[in-house]
Amino acid sequence: MAPVLGFFLLLGLCGDTVSDGSPPSTNSFDGLEFEFPPTNYETEDSYEAGPIGILFQMVRIFLHTVQPHAFPEDIIRKILQKKFDLSKDYDKIIYYEIGIITCAALGLLFIILMPLVGFFFSVCRCCNKCGGEMHQRQKKNGTFLRKYFAVSLLVICIFISVGITYGFVASHHMRTHLRKTQKLAESNFNDLRTLLNTTPGQIDYVLDQYTITKAKAFSDLDNVKLLLGGSIYEKLRPRVVPALDNVKAMADAIRETKEALVMVNSVLMDMKQSSAHLSANLSDIQKDLAQSLKDPACRVPSAATTCDHINSSLSYLDVSVDFSQLPPLDKQIANITDVLQTNLSGLIQEGYRSFNDIPETVESKTTNVISDIKRTLNSIGSEITNISKKIPVQDKLSNFIHYINNTEDYVHRYLPTLEEYDSYRWLGCLVVCCLLTLMVIFYCLGLLCGTLGYDRKATPTRRGCVSNTGGIFLMVGVGFSFLFCWLLMTIVVLTFVVGGNVEKLVCESYQNKKLFQVLDTPYLLNENWKYYLSGMMFDKPDVNLTFEQVYSDCTENKGIYATLRLENIYNISKHLNFQERMGNINSNFETTDIRIENVVLLDEAGRKNLMDFSSSGVDRIDYNAFMNATSKHPTKVNLLSFAADLDIKANHLPQGDLKQSLKRNAQTLRTIHRIRIIPLEKSMTTVYQTMRGLQYKNSGLGVKVANVIFFLNTAQDFLKNHTSMITAEESKKFATMILGYIEHYLQWVRIAITEQVAACKPVATALDSAVDVFLCGYIVDPMNLFWFGLGKATVFLLPAIIFAVKLAKYYRRMDSEDVYDDGMKNGNIGFRRHRTAQTY
Repeated sequence: MAPVLGFFLLLGLCGDTVSDGSPPSTNSFDGLEFEFPPTNYETEDSYEAGPIGILFQMVRIFLHTVQPHAFPEDIIRKILQKKFDLSKDYDKIIYYEIGIITCAALGLLFIILMPLVGFFFSVCRCCNKCGGEMHQRQKKNGTFLRKYFAVSLLVICIFISVGITYGFVASHHMRTHLRKTQKLAESNFNDLRTLLNTTPGQIDYVLDQYTITKAKAFSDLDNVKLLLGGSIYEKLRPRVVPALDNVKAMADAIRETKEALVMVNSVLMDMKQSSAHLSANLSDIQKDLAQSLKDPACRVPSAATTCDHINSSLSYLDVSVDFSQLPPLDKQIANITDVLQTNLSGLIQEGYRSFNDIPETVESKTTNVISDIKRTLNSIGSEITNISKKIPVQDKLSNFIHYINNTEDYVHRYLPTLEEYDSYRWLGCLVVCCLLTLMVIFYCLGLLCGTLGYDRKATPTRRGCVSNTGGIFLMVGVGFSFLFCWLLMTIVVLTFVVGGNVEKLVCESYQNKKLFQVLDTPYLLNENWKYYLSGMMFDKPDVNLTFEQVYSDCTENKGIYATLRLENIYNISKHLNFQERMGNINSNFETTDIRIENVVLLDEAGRKNLMDFSSSGVDRIDYNAFMNATSKHPTKVNLLSFAADLDIKANHLPQGDLKQSLKRNAQTLRTIHRIRIIPLEKSMTTVYQTMRGLQYKNSGLGVKVANVIFFLNTAQDFLKNHTSMITAEESKKFATMILGYIEHYLQWVRIAITEQVAACKPVATALDSAVDVFLCGYIVDPMNLFWFGLGKATVFLLPAIIFAVKLAKYYRRMDSEDVYDDGMKNGNIGFRRHRTAQTY
């Protein structure tokens, strides 16, 4: 019992991952990623029997049919408690074992009766009875019986051969797989030692990740200007910056308005001078043309009409616009110049600067609290480092080193003996299977020789040597069957009883965990302990720690902390609880007076400057007068068209002074157009476009300025009334982010320590290797297949004997035979016995 309990205590060990290495556990939070280092193991965590598994399953179905009863938990409990009383509980054992007992009884009956039947059968045949008489009576259905017996014996031999094949396969499977036991054991022990060696490093690795977390927190704390100050700035920006942008746009408008008015005023003076010169030039041309039209040539009838037309059009040679009527802009320019005496752009830049200084203000206000938080985080890191020395995982693992060493020494000491005994077993199984094979060979040789040597025309006393040899082979097979079948059945019964019970009581109960449930019965293994495993490991037998739970958790690859309920010894959650300190960090941020004061977007001078601009009168300028005046053509007639018309009319006049005068004045008009009209038109276009733009910008100037000041006041009030609240909210978010790093790390530590560090999948694999693989897969399954095949072959020896004895009569040479009598007596054919001397 002690080795069994010691073996199950290996469940207290832990591993890391599945044998082929599970994927690393990852956890991320806002840039923090924690990866648990994987550990690779040698042992495979699954066992497959291969194609032979179908045969094993067939045997299990047979056993379930023979033994359908559930696992006898009560009986096992009483045995373990050493309170088993045969006088009271034998009926329960018989009820449970009734199927196996029945089969074993039939086997014992076979063992007892077959030698007796064989003895009496031999004696009987020696007395020429039981088919011993070498005389074969002729029968009408003799041919049919011979064929029937031959076919039946052949089918039986096939069934026996199948059973022998099962035996050979099972013996070979057990031999080849038991040779793998050494490698299987070494891989499991290597995995367990790897477990013991890697677990301390895993714990240190988990705790060392605090350095990464702290570095991330320190980085954010050092970047408080951008993270906290920047967030406050971004919250205020949508309400403040547009108001400042509007004021800036208004300041630019003031400067642009002055520049435009100064430019228009200057261009207007040039236009007045240019218009005066143009008027004078046109007047001179008008006088010169009028004087030329007084020429006597105009009195000629052919030229009179032309001269009259020219004379009537002279009034069009004049300017069309009097720019002197346009009002001067000196007053508005003077007003705007007074407005620009105040540097409104500089005041706006001061407002921008005051608002943009919020992040620097936050940084300066939080210097002390940042230092306190860093000291707190450093102290938390020191305590986390000390936790690794207090976690009992390493201590619990180190307690099982001697178990591993002792078990390994035991395996290395006795495994060669097991392999040696297995060689003897394999040799014995080979002899048994070869013995059965020899019987089948005799039967098959008998069938072969008898069938091939049989001659239908030969009488029983004249059968050939080959046929007679076949009958002798059949009788030899019968003799060997009677001689050894009881020994074969003895082997079958012994292996059946042992293998069947181990399969039902150990292998099946191990797979459905009924065996663990029995071991977990309170006060079973120790009458003073409710739970044996917790009592042995922690000296706390009331802690609900069961073999089934430990095995299930290890199968699911849970960590040793959660599997062994180590929180009853060291509560990691309690020691990783830094809520008080983290609460202090949060309260420090909440109580920090981050006041953002003296953020003045625009002072009173700037506001007065805006109001002065609205009353400067630029919105009351008669823009329409300017645009109407500058939208017209400078002259009443197009000088180029007028000049071209003069040239045409001059061409109709005869040569003379009049014609020359008209052409000269036409050329003069073209020159005036180039020198006077074109520049004047450009100036007029410039004034028109400028005044139209000013009209658009300055229309409703008072309302625009009022709106700018309104939004500016609204933004200033927003800063005054909401800055404190926004600062408090963003400070809380920032503190929550810093604390989130620590809480995220602590949460990962809890998960890693309880579920990932020393995950005990290899322990379940080691236990499965010992029970499910070695005991059940390597030994019990092939043993059961061996007795199943051997028993099948042995049972079929009984009908084989019967058919072989019957068939031998048809193959062997008889000493006498029935002879037909041709005489008729009472209407029947008569027979008489005729003995013929045998020649060998």
